[in-house]
Amino acid sequence: MPETFADRLMAAIQSKKSPTCVGIDPDYARLPAEIAEHRDMNDATDSEAALDAVLEYSRRIIRIVAPYVAAVKINTAFFERYYADGVEAYLELIQEANEYKLLVIGDCKRGDVGNTSAMYAKSALSDPDFSNLDDLVGPDAVTVNAWAGLDGVKPFLDVARDEQKGVFVWVRASNPSAAVIQDAKLESGLTVAEHLGQQVAEWAQNGGLVGRCGYSALGAVVACSNKDTTQRLREMMPKCFFLVPGYGAQGSTGADVKAAFRPDGTGAIVTASRSVLYAYEEMKYIERWPSEWEKCVEQACKDFVADVNKSLQ
Repeated sequence: MPETFADRLMAAIQSKKSPTCVGIDPDYARLPAEIAEHRDMNDATDSEAALDAVLEYSRRIIRIVAPYVAAVKINTAFFERYYADGVEAYLELIQEANEYKLLVIGDCKRGDVGNTSAMYAKSALSDPDFSNLDDLVGPDAVTVNAWAGLDGVKPFLDVARDEQKGVFVWVRASNPSAAVIQDAKLESGLTVAEHLGQQVAEWAQNGGLVGRCGYSALGAVVACSNKDTTQRLREMMPKCFFLVPGYGAQGSTGADVKAAFRPDGTGAIVTASRSVLYAYEEMKYIERWPSEWEKCVEQACKDFVADVNKSLQ
């Protein structure tokens, strides 16, 4: 049986001794002064200067968190905002994270049908198949929107199977207004999110997706907004890794995300973004390192990892 993305994710989690991931969502307006006020990068109205600052910051974040987490989740929107140069910067960061032995989840939430979905799968997930780009690798996994059903997801699954990549279907969002749609009850008694979870569970068992570890290369984005809901989704999708957003800035704690894991402590990876990225804005870190933003970020990452690990003990 060939190694799958799920096998690689499980190995990375075991290596770092923590099922955690840091999201990279860089906002120029919140960058530390050392970077944003640098004479070559202190112009928010100049796309090149602003992108240089964002890229420098993101590189340093990757270097800081690499010893502690299994993966980074790079939000493509924060780079696409800088147009063509931003896409190139996003690809550069994938290579950078790869050098630090981090798995990369491209948070792009692509979704469509037919040839469009196939092209999205090639551009967003697949390694480049052009001869002049053979030194580049794509992300290890991506997030997708399954509104179009299996027709929209299948091209990503084909790439995942062929290239040992991963796919996370967006099942339950972390924002409050998502409940208006995702918690709506169907005639079956299931919520919309639960119905989608059932579909994902079926797709996850397609040939060649389930690895030696027992999990599928097809996982689910599941925010732990409600313990009972999360537990039901966990039971519905036993072979799916959960990518769990909402930690930190959106209010979730280690105790809250525990429901996303199976009883043996496997099956999920928790992601923190702003609570780690902008730790130098938090008084509890500023008091210790008033002018050393990198130490603030490192300590916030350590605290995040410790909190999640403690909840699983």
